[in-house]
Amino acid sequence: MNTEHFWLALALGLAFCIIAMGTLWVYATAKRDASIVDVAWAGLLGTLAIVYAALGDGAPERRVQIGVMGGFWGLRLSAYLLLDRVLRASHEDGRYQELRASWGDRANRNFFVFFQAQGLLAAVLSAPFAMAAFSDAPLRTLDFASAAIWLVALLGESLADRQLAAWRRLPSNRGRTSRAGLWRYSRHPNYFFEWLMWCAFAGVASAAPLGWLAWLAPLFMLLLITKVTGIPPTEARALRSRGEDYRRYQRSTNAFFPWVPRPEPMALEQPNPDSWGHAP
Repeated sequence: MNTEHFWLALALGLAFCIIAMGTLWVYATAKRDASIVDVAWAGLLGTLAIVYAALGDGAPERRVQIGVMGGFWGLRLSAYLLLDRVLRASHEDGRYQELRASWGDRANRNFFVFFQAQGLLAAVLSAPFAMAAFSDAPLRTLDFASAAIWLVALLGESLADRQLAAWRRLPSNRGRTSRAGLWRYSRHPNYFFEWLMWCAFAGVASAAPLGWLAWLAPLFMLLLITKVTGIPPTEARALRSRGEDYRRYQRSTNAFFPWVPRPEPMALEQPNPDSWGHAP
């Protein structure tokens, strides 16, 4: 593994992320809609996976594997978020509406910092892609297992997105919580499969020198999803919009890891049909 080329690739990746997020902040400021940051975050990671695979000097088969795995995941997720949260949405994502309201006159400045932080995060999390692309180790059993995990995660995340989108399209489901398909076994199956995806990336990067460091990425994603920017704010909005219906869902269904649901208690109140949250 050529460490000099590896660090140069990461530095170029960081510069690309900073410039891209700065440009998109200008767009978001003009539109007063920061929802594009999620689209960009996934798109940057997918793009970096492909670029590292193309420029890396590691084993060709490993470069192809990480380029396909990281690139397809990131660009698929970016396209889905673009359609769901930007092109089809009539307003800014609820998370960013709340931030904009709380920041007041400082919103534009704070969103610039936020966009740059997301760019930095994308650059840091792209390290497993670069580690795999610059590793000259041949494919091992773990790499094939990681490819299988990646496929399961990709299909699971795609299915969860489709099931939730189908639920939301029905006017009769307004103000009600989806318990269809994968959402019956986890309150956030999309987050679970996204985390599983990062385990697959870490598995492919493990063959590189100090490859064990790649496992910090799924550990960090697990913390981020379950404790910081994923589940907590999503569930807070769901409770505000769907009240007792969502509380019963919480009591019966695991938050993250899929499992057989527990029997639901009787409803204490009807959900508000005029409210519509962004959580499942």
